[in-house]
Amino acid sequence: MGKVIHKSSKPLQVNPFKLSQPMGATLAFLGIDKCMPLMHGGQGCTSFTKVFLTRHFCEPIAIQTTAVTDAIAVLDGGDYSIVESVKNITKKVTPSLIGLHTTGLPETKGDDIAGIARQIEFPMVHVNTPDYEGGLESGWARTCKAIIEEIVQPAERVDDNKLVLLPHVSLQPIEVEKAKEFIESFGYNVYAVPDLSTSLDGHLGNKQAALSSGGISVDELRTLGDAGLVLTVGDSMQSCASSLQQKNSEMRHYHFAHLHGLEATDALVKVLLDETGFFGPPPTVSRWRRRLQDAMLDSHFSLGQTRFLVAAEPDQLSGLCQTLHDSGGRVTVAISTVDSTQLETLQAEQVMVGDLEDAELMADEYDVMIGNCHCEALAHRLGKGMVLRGFPNWEQVGNALKNDILYEGGCYLLFEAANTASAARNEVQHV
Repeated sequence: MGKVIHKSSKPLQVNPFKLSQPMGATLAFLGIDKCMPLMHGGQGCTSFTKVFLTRHFCEPIAIQTTAVTDAIAVLDGGDYSIVESVKNITKKVTPSLIGLHTTGLPETKGDDIAGIARQIEFPMVHVNTPDYEGGLESGWARTCKAIIEEIVQPAERVDDNKLVLLPHVSLQPIEVEKAKEFIESFGYNVYAVPDLSTSLDGHLGNKQAALSSGGISVDELRTLGDAGLVLTVGDSMQSCASSLQQKNSEMRHYHFAHLHGLEATDALVKVLLDETGFFGPPPTVSRWRRRLQDAMLDSHFSLGQTRFLVAAEPDQLSGLCQTLHDSGGRVTVAISTVDSTQLETLQAEQVMVGDLEDAELMADEYDVMIGNCHCEALAHRLGKGMVLRGFPNWEQVGNALKNDILYEGGCYLLFEAANTASAARNEVQHV
């Protein structure tokens, strides 16, 4: 029997923490070096995304819009707007790629962006990301799939030292970097698609760039068809691996629901040992495993007394719940933005697809909240502890360098959760 997933029957979201597909698509394109995301829709949609991501990363965000209005959508269908937008972009800068993605207005009209893209003589990836379905996670995954299908060249042979990592959207830039370094320690040349670890990682550039700076290059993307291995992290990314394997049937694929905690990292190590034939992991990997074991013991007392509510995108939700569960924490409520295969196996007592109104109605069932900054006001009002995770986080600096994954990140997450839980109990006792 699968887990019972409660899906809200409300006709609308009340106090939502869910984000849109176009926003996920924008993030994915920002993981390609010198790429210009072009959002096909109203100017307000693009402006909101730009401000949203700028506040989260504390970095300038390069993005352009076709500035479609309702009148233009009906009379023109958007073709002219896209063509003119590309002309305007290329007059000022020379991107390596333009990432064309849609919003609700042109999708409702039915614009043929694939047909328009074929008419434009400039490197372009197009993807349909209507904001009336899916969410941040699916927007990222759809875009990654489109990037692979439209850029990667087919190959017949494989390079067994070459590995493609397909991370889900909720992995922060430092987490992508840590995953790459972890795998590289086993001798692989690792390419992440998309790769925010060198574009939105908080580094100080020489000057403010008009294009995304850092990330995987278009030339590197073209040559990924000869990779011997592809690893997916998050159920949302499995279709991306299928698209990559179509470029080369000899490519081998391993899937991980997440890379949080001891068991998940052990599973990754086993795959890497089996594939390389190494007798054991590098010494630093073994050292961090022992540190995580000790962290699980040290945090167990505090976490074991605490009930958690976790609200997140499905792939991140799965990892957070597993980490807490493994160290004795009770996740009494898990709220996902959208439905997903991940929800069937969550380590949580109650699982739902919902919003923060649902969280407020269940306030008696948890002590600490884990979620994005939309949860923070509710946590303060209810007197709950708060661990900020996910998009957006406008209250803290350094989001790009917050690591929760693998042995090392698992230590940091457990310590932060345990300290927050202890502080929340002490505050209640002193009231």
